[in-house]
Amino acid sequence: MTKRKIIVGESLEEAAKRVAEAWHRAERGETVETEDNVSFTSWSCLASVMSDKRHELLKHLHRHPAPSLRALARELGRDYKRVHEDVSVLASAGLVERRKDGLYADYEEIRTVIAL
Repeated sequence: MTKRKIIVGESLEEAAKRVAEAWHRAERGETVETEDNVSFTSWSCLASVMSDKRHELLKHLHRHPAPSLRALARELGRDYKRVHEDVSVLASAGLVERRKDGLYADYEEIRTVIAL
Protein backbone atom coordinates (compact mmCIF):
# COMPACT_ATOMS: atom_id res chain seq x y z
CA MET A 1 0.00 0.00 0.00
CA THR A 2 1.01 3.58 -0.57
CA LYS A 3 2.00 6.08 2.07
CA ARG A 4 0.19 9.31 1.36
CA LYS A 5 1.61 12.51 2.76
CA ILE A 6 -0.59 15.53 3.41
CA ILE A 7 1.35 18.76 3.19
CA VAL A 8 -0.15 21.84 4.83
CA GLY A 9 1.16 25.33 4.10
CA GLU A 10 3.08 24.56 0.91
CA SER A 11 2.72 27.10 -1.86
CA LEU A 12 2.13 26.15 -5.46
CA GLU A 13 5.66 27.33 -6.24
CA GLU A 14 7.13 25.06 -3.55
CA ALA A 15 5.16 22.07 -4.84
CA ALA A 16 6.27 22.79 -8.42
CA LYS A 17 9.89 23.05 -7.26
CA ARG A 18 9.63 19.66 -5.52
CA VAL A 19 8.24 18.06 -8.69
CA ALA A 20 10.88 19.72 -10.91
CA GLU A 21 13.70 18.52 -8.64
CA ALA A 22 12.41 14.93 -8.84
CA TRP A 23 12.11 15.25 -12.61
CA HIS A 24 15.72 16.46 -12.92
CA ARG A 25 17.00 13.64 -10.69
CA ALA A 26 15.18 11.13 -12.91
CA GLU A 27 16.66 12.72 -16.05
CA ARG A 28 20.14 12.26 -14.56
CA GLY A 29 19.35 8.57 -14.06
CA GLU A 30 19.01 8.78 -10.28
CA THR A 31 16.47 6.60 -8.55
CA VAL A 32 13.41 8.64 -7.64
CA GLU A 33 10.83 7.20 -5.26
CA THR A 34 7.21 7.68 -6.19
CA GLU A 35 5.42 10.16 -3.93
CA ASP A 36 1.72 10.43 -3.27
CA ASN A 37 1.12 13.89 -1.84
CA VAL A 38 -2.00 15.93 -1.18
CA SER A 39 -1.28 19.59 -0.50
CA PHE A 40 -3.39 22.15 1.33
CA THR A 41 -2.40 25.80 1.28
CA SER A 42 -3.25 26.31 4.95
CA TRP A 43 -4.35 24.60 8.14
CA SER A 44 -7.82 26.11 7.73
CA CYS A 45 -8.13 24.47 4.29
CA LEU A 46 -7.32 21.06 5.77
CA ALA A 47 -9.61 21.68 8.74
CA SER A 48 -12.48 22.51 6.37
CA VAL A 49 -12.05 19.07 4.79
CA MET A 50 -11.14 16.81 7.73
CA SER A 51 -13.85 16.59 10.38
CA ASP A 52 -14.07 13.81 12.98
CA LYS A 53 -16.83 12.09 10.97
CA ARG A 54 -14.77 12.24 7.77
CA HIS A 55 -11.73 10.86 9.58
CA GLU A 56 -13.91 8.01 10.87
CA LEU A 57 -15.17 7.43 7.31
CA LEU A 58 -11.58 7.28 5.97
CA LYS A 59 -10.51 4.79 8.63
CA HIS A 60 -13.53 2.61 7.82
CA LEU A 61 -12.89 2.72 4.06
CA HIS A 62 -9.25 1.84 4.64
CA ARG A 63 -10.25 -1.34 6.45
CA HIS A 64 -13.44 -2.07 4.48
CA PRO A 65 -13.73 -0.68 0.93
CA ALA A 66 -17.40 -0.11 0.17
CA PRO A 67 -19.19 -1.21 -2.99
CA SER A 68 -21.43 1.88 -2.92
CA LEU A 69 -22.33 5.04 -1.01
CA ARG A 70 -25.51 3.40 0.24
CA ALA A 71 -23.56 0.42 1.60
CA LEU A 72 -21.04 2.75 3.25
CA ALA A 73 -23.80 4.80 4.90
CA ARG A 74 -25.40 1.61 6.18
CA GLU A 75 -22.08 0.25 7.51
CA LEU A 76 -21.38 3.55 9.30
CA GLY A 77 -24.95 3.88 10.61
CA ARG A 78 -25.15 7.36 9.09
CA ASP A 79 -27.54 9.26 6.87
CA TYR A 80 -26.94 8.65 3.13
CA LYS A 81 -27.02 12.36 2.27
CA ARG A 82 -24.30 13.21 4.82
CA VAL A 83 -22.09 10.29 3.74
CA HIS A 84 -22.50 11.35 0.10
CA GLU A 85 -21.45 14.89 1.03
CA ASP A 86 -18.45 13.66 3.03
CA VAL A 87 -17.28 11.29 0.28
CA SER A 88 -17.61 14.07 -2.32
CA VAL A 89 -15.45 16.43 -0.26
CA LEU A 90 -12.85 13.76 0.53
CA ALA A 91 -12.73 12.59 -3.10
CA SER A 92 -12.25 16.18 -4.30
CA ALA A 93 -9.33 16.50 -1.90
CA GLY A 94 -7.79 13.27 -3.19
CA LEU A 95 -8.39 11.26 -0.03
CA VAL A 96 -11.10 8.88 -1.31
CA GLU A 97 -10.95 7.12 -4.64
CA ARG A 98 -14.14 6.31 -6.53
CA ARG A 99 -13.82 3.31 -8.85
CA LYS A 100 -16.34 1.34 -10.86
CA ASP A 101 -16.35 -1.35 -8.18
CA GLY A 102 -16.64 0.95 -5.16
CA LEU A 103 -15.03 3.44 -2.79
CA TYR A 104 -11.49 3.13 -1.49
CA ALA A 105 -8.96 4.74 0.82
CA ASP A 106 -6.07 2.66 -0.55
CA TYR A 107 -3.12 3.88 1.41
CA GLU A 108 -1.32 2.71 4.48
CA GLU A 109 -1.16 5.96 6.36
CA ILE A 110 -1.53 9.70 6.09
CA ARG A 111 1.40 11.78 7.29
CA THR A 112 0.72 15.43 7.90
CA VAL A 113 3.45 18.06 7.57
CA ILE A 114 2.46 21.51 8.76
CA ALA A 115 4.79 24.34 7.77
CA LEU A 116 5.35 27.07 10.36
